[in-house]
Amino acid sequence: MSGSPAVSRQEFDAIFAAVRTWGRWVPADRGAWNRVTPDHVRRAAALVRSGTAVPLGLPWDTRTGPDNDRPALHHMTDLGDVEAPEPATYKDFIAADFHGKAVSHLDALAHVAYGGRLYDGRPAREVIDASGARFGSVAALGPLVTKGVLLDLPAVLGVDWLEPGQPVHARDVAAAERALGVTVDDGCAVLLRSGRFRRRRELGPWDVGAASAGLHVGAVPLLAERAIALLGGDGDSDLRPSPVEGVHSPVHVLAVAAMGVPLLDNLDLEALSAACAAAGRHEFMIVVSPLDVPGGTGSPVNPVAIL
Repeated sequence: MSGSPAVSRQEFDAIFAAVRTWGRWVPADRGAWNRVTPDHVRRAAALVRSGTAVPLGLPWDTRTGPDNDRPALHHMTDLGDVEAPEPATYKDFIAADFHGKAVSHLDALAHVAYGGRLYDGRPAREVIDASGARFGSVAALGPLVTKGVLLDLPAVLGVDWLEPGQPVHARDVAAAERALGVTVDDGCAVLLRSGRFRRRRELGPWDVGAASAGLHVGAVPLLAERAIALLGGDGDSDLRPSPVEGVHSPVHVLAVAAMGVPLLDNLDLEALSAACAAAGRHEFMIVVSPLDVPGGTGSPVNPVAIL
């Protein structure tokens, strides 16, 4: 797993062309979620045995830190003194600039453009302006229920966590499948655990935008071949620093802009890791229900894995 070979822009563009699925689906702005049929949902439901539900979202984080330079907002707007005396009501306000490293969120297809083009070749400047996105918005996605697969790399390797900057290659994905007895296949959601939040709890926060474990771009063609519908992890799926010169988030580019695969970023996978180990299986039903934000490029989300 060690080593992060550099990838030239020419090599990266060749990977982009090889995994691209433009023109494949209608509606195009649901991208790879079009793969998930009622049969996939029934397959996922068949994985529910104990009925254990594991939430994957992080707590709403209002504290500034090395991995949270844009803290979420939360304040009270009614302390029981705004309306008539009975019943007393208490209300609050929340907001977040969620495309960062501290909020669990879903990236819709309007979030990433490469060479000025969103997924399906749509010119970003023609379909996104100050009012939001007219193509690829999170409102186009709706909820997703499908089979989830946890690739628990620290468990496979017998370590507490992957170190920041440690790449995950295609061979590591295949080895994790064998070790965990799982299969990454069509329409599934792949969740990559690096152990980020165990490391954070034990060693403290760090700037994950500068250094984080994640997928090397060379692993993405394998996921494309398997026809996945969703990719996520306890980071943002990208290896940092990037191995591709001039492209700071190459896995985002390949997944979102080329393959039409939405991303789940900043999941807390520690409880799921423990639940999967206890159950002796790393496949489950996953439910993802983003907010219906017309024109939104994504949404805060709290996915649920059900074993």
